[in-house]
Amino acid sequence: MRVVRESRDILSISHLKLAEHRIGVVGRNGSGKSTFARVLCGLIAPDSGTVHVGGTDMIRDRKRAITEIGILFQNPDHQIIFPTVAEEIGFGLAQLGHRKADARTGAQSVLERFGKRHWEDRAIHTLSQGQRHLVCLMAVLVMSPKMIVLDEPFAGLDIPTTAALNRYLAGLDQQIVHITHDPDTLADYDRVLWLEGGLIQMDGPAETVLPAFTQRMEAIDDLSDLTD
Repeated sequence: MRVVRESRDILSISHLKLAEHRIGVVGRNGSGKSTFARVLCGLIAPDSGTVHVGGTDMIRDRKRAITEIGILFQNPDHQIIFPTVAEEIGFGLAQLGHRKADARTGAQSVLERFGKRHWEDRAIHTLSQGQRHLVCLMAVLVMSPKMIVLDEPFAGLDIPTTAALNRYLAGLDQQIVHITHDPDTLADYDRVLWLEGGLIQMDGPAETVLPAFTQRMEAIDDLSDLTD
C-alpha cells in the first residue's frame, strides 16, 4: 500500500500480512501510524495497492468492511455522533440494515455483557472520557468484527481508566492492532511493527522490536532540537 501527499510518500508498505492475535504498531509522531490505521480500516484509499481483511477489499465493499474491522480513535468525540448510549451503540447495526428494534436489542445485549445496562438511555455528554471510550468499544463490538484497530486509545486517560480499558480489551477474542507511541503497553503482544517515515523500520516479536525502538527514541531525545 502507498499513500502520497504533496508528492511525498506518507506510507509505503508492500506485502504485509497480519496474522498474529495481538499486533502493536509504534513510531514517532508523523511516522505514518495513524495513516496506517485509516488505510487498514478503509477510511483512506491508498494511491496504489489494495488492503484486504478476511478476504474483503476494504475500499470496494464498505458495507462488509465494517463487519470485518472496527476502529477506536484517540478522541472518542471524533467517533460519537448520537446523544444517547443506546443510539450510538445501535447505529452500526442500523447501517447494516437491521430494524430499529433489533438494533436496540443488540445495543442492550452488549451493554449487558459489559455490566452497563443502566447506561442504555444515558446522555453521552454525562460520561467521562474513559466511559465514552468504552461506549465506542461497545459500538464496534456489537457488529462482531474480526479485527479491532486501536489508534492511540489511551492518550489523555489516567492510570486507573487505562487499566480498566486494558482489562476489557484483554478479554476480547478479536484480533487487535494497537497503534501507540508508548511501547510499555505492547510488552506482551505477539508482534510489533516499528514505522519510521512511512516505512517499516523493524518487524518482529515485542521483546526484540520494543527495546530497539526505545533505545533509538532515547538517542533521538538526547540530540533533539525542539525548534526544528
